[in-house]
Amino acid sequence: MYPEIFHLSFLHTYGVLVALAFLTALWMAGRLGKEAGLDVEALTNLGAYCGLAAIAGAKLMMLVVDFRYYVEHPGEYFSLATLQAGGVFYGGLIAALAVAWWYIRKTQLPLALTADVFAPGIALGHGIGRLGCFSAGCCWGVECHLPWAVTFRNPAANELVGVPLNRPLHPTQLYEAFAEFAIFGFLLWLSRQPHAKGTIIASYLMMYSAARFVVEFFRYHEQGNLFGGPLDTSQWISLGLFALGAAGFVAMRRRTAAQPA
Repeated sequence: MYPEIFHLSFLHTYGVLVALAFLTALWMAGRLGKEAGLDVEALTNLGAYCGLAAIAGAKLMMLVVDFRYYVEHPGEYFSLATLQAGGVFYGGLIAALAVAWWYIRKTQLPLALTADVFAPGIALGHGIGRLGCFSAGCCWGVECHLPWAVTFRNPAANELVGVPLNRPLHPTQLYEAFAEFAIFGFLLWLSRQPHAKGTIIASYLMMYSAARFVVEFFRYHEQGNLFGGPLDTSQWISLGLFALGAAGFVAMRRRTAAQPA
């Protein structure tokens, strides 16, 4: 739609919105962490480390998912297009979770409570980031002729991310953004209610993975589905994260119920 701000080739809307998404998520985590009595400075450092890990993880997952393309075009590994690409969110999420687990153990922050205060911010930030995807044209959907279909016409979007022009497409970026905003609202409401520690992050994993699983059916995938099966890589990861979230939710509820009043 609008890949460049004020038609400046060096000022991409996607990058601006991703930066805004990170700062907003960090602010939300700090706010909830302060209410929970956690060390805000430690949370800020944790957010910074997770942000860097997310960038690296998203890029790495992109190389894995598009492995065949990069094997056939090895010069693209360090091309400007690869460096500008946002990558695969799941790769960033998994890397961020791994770094978060390491840093939380190092600083002895309470694991479940810390994860809970970050969950709403992750959903909110990711929703804003998907608006950046929509502005750039990346992560586009398959062709459709529904009333809410979107048509990209800006040549800069095609040059940057390869989105097809002048064809009505499913606005999969907006599907995911709206889902994330709804998840954020629910998690924020849930955080104000009596709940077992760890159930906020578990709820996020279940809700986001379910939404992502559905959205993937309407998203264009140049590399096709994994092993030629009915599901793509992101959908298999969604199933795994949903199972992880469900197991964590049940475990935390049982642990809380087993504790003496």
